Amino acid sequence: MTPAPAPAPPITRLLISCPDQPGIVAATSRLLTQAGANIVRSDQHTTDPRDGTFFMRMEFDLVLSPPERAELEASFAREVGAPLEMQWRMSDARVRKRVAILVSREDHCLLDLLWRRRRGELEIDVPLVVSNHETLRDDVESFGLTFEHVSVERGRRAEAERRLLELVHDAPVDLVVLARYMQILSGELLEALAAPAINIHHSFLPAFAGAKPYAQAKARGVKLIGATAHYVTERLDDGPIIEQDTVRVTHREDVPALMRLGADIERTVLARAVRWHCEDRVLRAGDTTVVF
Repeated sequence: MTPAPAPAPPITRLLISCPDQPGIVAATSRLLTQAGANIVRSDQHTTDPRDGTFFMRMEFDLVLSPPERAELEASFAREVGAPLEMQWRMSDARVRKRVAILVSREDHCLLDLLWRRRRGELEIDVPLVVSNHETLRDDVESFGLTFEHVSVERGRRAEAERRLLELVHDAPVDLVVLARYMQILSGELLEALAAPAINIHHSFLPAFAGAKPYAQAKARGVKLIGATAHYVTERLDDGPIIEQDTVRVTHREDVPALMRLGADIERTVLARAVRWHCEDRVLRAGDTTVVF
């Protein structure tokens, strides 16, 4: 018989951002140590040691009941968070993030995420996949997941967004992923989601906007194609970047070859961004990010 997997250790993740100043790491470590925590990992970054912003991601091992966790968070807020003007949050690493995936007709990013989830490479729960087309229903349901079709008809976008919002809130979810979802989300919808959203899109050097970007890239003889994963904001394709990557190409690749290479890099970049977000490795800092 295959032995049962060992239970996951009770790791808590702590994310911090605050004005940089002496004593941040010491104050944080002291309080956690006094609570009985064993700090197993700590990463820090400052934008400027004199008047910049300090970022930290810490993992610590500590068995806590719900009341004890609430007391630890209250103590941290009172003794460390408030005096050092911190924005911070703690999360239990054993609790999987709930992720809703939005998709249109292209399947490469969606199926890659679902495959990685099934293999245990992405420790997420997917309570919901929503599409504005029926094309991928069978693929999604073959993973035992819920597929919802929300058509976005001309002149009825607001109605579609209301239905999408109902589905997301009913799930509920911690993250929304646009896995080649070919619709623009309104600012009102993004605000009402109450969860961050991550998008993936092609990015070329130089960039080609509009229809048939791979054909434009081929016509200009590009030598690099790539992809960008970023948080979604009201500014189209202009949110804080989480991950990017590129692949070299030559004059020998035709448009279908460029599209295949682009699909490969889109799915790997998106998967990394989703994993890093769900492992609490990404801190947003205005228009940019710190990724530990």
